[in-house]
Amino acid sequence: MSSPSYAISPSQARSIWLSAQKLDEPAPFGSGPQAVQRAVEHLGYVQIDTIHVIERCHHHILQTRIPDYRRADLAHAQSEDKNVFEYWTHALAYVPTSDYQFFVAAMDEHRANPSRWFDSVDPKNYAALLRRIRDEGPLSIRDIDDEVLVEKTHPWASRKPSRRALRLAFLVGDLTVSRRTGMLKTYELPGRHFGWQRRPRPLGEERFARYLLQRALRSQGMASLESICYGNPAAKPAVRAQIDAMARKKRLVPVHIEGQPKAQHWVEPDRLETAARAAPSTMTHILSPFDPLVIQRKRLQGFFGYEHRFEAYVPPEKRVLGYFALPVLVGDEIVAALDLKMDRQAGRLLVQKWTWIARQRPAWKAAIDEALHRFERFQRG
Repeated sequence: MSSPSYAISPSQARSIWLSAQKLDEPAPFGSGPQAVQRAVEHLGYVQIDTIHVIERCHHHILQTRIPDYRRADLAHAQSEDKNVFEYWTHALAYVPTSDYQFFVAAMDEHRANPSRWFDSVDPKNYAALLRRIRDEGPLSIRDIDDEVLVEKTHPWASRKPSRRALRLAFLVGDLTVSRRTGMLKTYELPGRHFGWQRRPRPLGEERFARYLLQRALRSQGMASLESICYGNPAAKPAVRAQIDAMARKKRLVPVHIEGQPKAQHWVEPDRLETAARAAPSTMTHILSPFDPLVIQRKRLQGFFGYEHRFEAYVPPEKRVLGYFALPVLVGDEIVAALDLKMDRQAGRLLVQKWTWIARQRPAWKAAIDEALHRFERFQRG
C-alpha cells in the first residue's frame, strides 16, 4: 500500500522550487568560469537556443543566477576548463562533463538506430571527415568546402551535406563541440578534447533512472514523475521504481499541492522542513522562456497558476503576449510578461509589450523597472 500524500500550500511548493532553482539568493554560485560550472552542475542542464532578439537563452539563464556573469565565462568552461559539454537533453543544452557517462547510451542508440534524416550521409565521406579532424584538428562547418551543394529540406537546414555528417557525428559521440562562437560550432574528437584514454562506458537503465531522479530532486526540489522524466518518457518505469525504493526508506515524502491531489510529487524530508521555515523570496527576475523554471509549462501552471505562451512561431495577429515574451518573477509570483528586443546599434532595450498577469502594484512596477535596467546592462556587456 502506498503512503498517503500530504497536501502543502502553493506558496510552500513555490518556495521549495525557487530554492532548488537558486532563484531566492542574490549570487548562489559566485562568479567567473567556476560559477558557470557550479550552476550547470546544479541545474543539470542549460538549454541552448538560436533566437537572438535579446541575448541568447543559455547566457540569459546563467546571468539570472550569476549577476556578474560574462559570456566569456561559459566559453572558458566549455573550451578551456572543459567541465561542460553540449548534448541533447529535452533540447540541445550545456551539460556537466561529469555527467557525460549518462548520455553514452543515448549516443549508442543513435548509432544503432539513426534517424532517416541521416540516410543521405555517405559512409565514405563520413569516415573522411573524421580522419580530417583527427589529422588537422578541430573544424567548423565554415572550414569545410562541399563540392556539391543540395537543396534545403528545412528553413534551418544547410545546403552543405557535411553539416548533416557533423550532426550525426555529434549525436553518436564521434565528435563533440569544443568551441562555440555565437551559434558557430567547432567540432573535435572527444578523446582529444577531454583528454580521455577511452570513452566512458554506457550505464544501465537503473543507473540512468537514479541520475534523472537525483538531478530533479536537486534542481526542482519537489518533483513529479513527469517533471523528472521530461525529455525521457521511456525512463518512467525505472524512475518510478527508484522513487518507490526511496519512499519505502522514508527518504522521499509523497506530497501534492492543495487543490491538486492528482498531481503527485515527492520531496526529501529535510527540504520540506526547511521550506516550512523559509521566509518568502523578495527577488525579481526577468526569466527566459527556456529557463528551467519556465520550460515545463504544465509544471509552471501547477505551481504558479500561470500558463506561459511562447509565440515566436505564432502569426503576429494571433499573438497575445508578443514575439518573445519573458515571464517576470517578483517574489514568488509571476506578475507580468514582457516582450523585449535589444536595439544593439543604439544600445537600448526596447519593451515591445508589457502585459500584467496579476493586478498591478506600484511596488512591482518599481522592482521590474530596476530589473530592466540591470537586464539592459547585461545585454550591452
